[in-house]
Amino acid sequence: MTTSSGDKLLMLNHLRILYLAAPGSNTFKRVNALRRLGHEVTQIDPYSFFPYKNFVGRIIYYAGASLIESYLKYKISPIITQGRFDLSFVDGGELIGSNMIKVLRKVSSRIINYNNDDPFGQRDKHKWRLYLQAVPHYDLLAVVRPVNVAEAFSWGAKKVLQVFMAVDELDGPREITPQDRRRFPHEVLFIGTWMSERGPFLHELMKAGVPLAIYGNDWRKAPEWAVLQSAWHGPAIYGDDYLKAIQLAKVSLGLLSKGNRDLHTTRTFEIPYCGGLLCAERTSEHLQLYQEDVEAVYWSDVKECIEKCQKLLNDDKMRVEIAKKGSIRCVGNGIFNENNLKQILEAAYSL
Repeated sequence: MTTSSGDKLLMLNHLRILYLAAPGSNTFKRVNALRRLGHEVTQIDPYSFFPYKNFVGRIIYYAGASLIESYLKYKISPIITQGRFDLSFVDGGELIGSNMIKVLRKVSSRIINYNNDDPFGQRDKHKWRLYLQAVPHYDLLAVVRPVNVAEAFSWGAKKVLQVFMAVDELDGPREITPQDRRRFPHEVLFIGTWMSERGPFLHELMKAGVPLAIYGNDWRKAPEWAVLQSAWHGPAIYGDDYLKAIQLAKVSLGLLSKGNRDLHTTRTFEIPYCGGLLCAERTSEHLQLYQEDVEAVYWSDVKECIEKCQKLLNDDKMRVEIAKKGSIRCVGNGIFNENNLKQILEAAYSL
């Protein structure tokens, strides 16, 4: 007996989902988006079974997780086999190999993976070794880079869906207080972790006199730290502080991760959606998402970025218009967590 499209739609209105993911702000948002869609979500952090999470993370980064998967299977099996789920949703998946997927098969009929990172690239050393071995055993892989689609199939994937990274529906503009304006009086803002290519880039902006503010982790590792230190305002910020800082900045930079082969990031959506002005690298995906110099501002190298920032800082009207139109376009694009997750679930149940 076949299931009609109407029955499938009804089924997708309330699924029992086992969600395996390390904790994080974006993970938390995706779990809550699934719940807003009406699904019953049981979330488990695979790292919670290890007494020294940071140490385990370093082992995985340099050697992969193959040697510790059996321990995770031993610890997690008695917990998840007590229930029954419609779907297992693995977010990331560096700790999940074929042996763990066998356990998931016992409690759910479908197993899907969503990965915001670039597990087929070279940036993260051996972190994704176990994930790559598990690729053929998932019913669906959701990836966020065009290049990952062919790579996933080359590793034996059954079905691959490409989606954009997304902004959460609840991360729109915040109410701004006078205290907020004093805390975040920034002109050109970058929020993000230090990466080797980012230090020289931001160093050049500062040398050119661009009034830069930086929030993020690991910036003390930058060889350019002696100069960048004066622009650094502290480690990563999240939640309302993150959104308010972007909302109040005159310009927000959207830097990409070269090691992750990014053509867009979550900031591509977060910045315009909360009312900021996106000033990002010119890529095929950015050009697809926002009209250049109308809804966002783009550059191809540091020299052009400096010129664009200086022009924007000298034209209040232009900044306000671009930010406003960028926000409207972002909403119109509809690239939100709920829409992304609905698309992923529909793809999983169209198998």
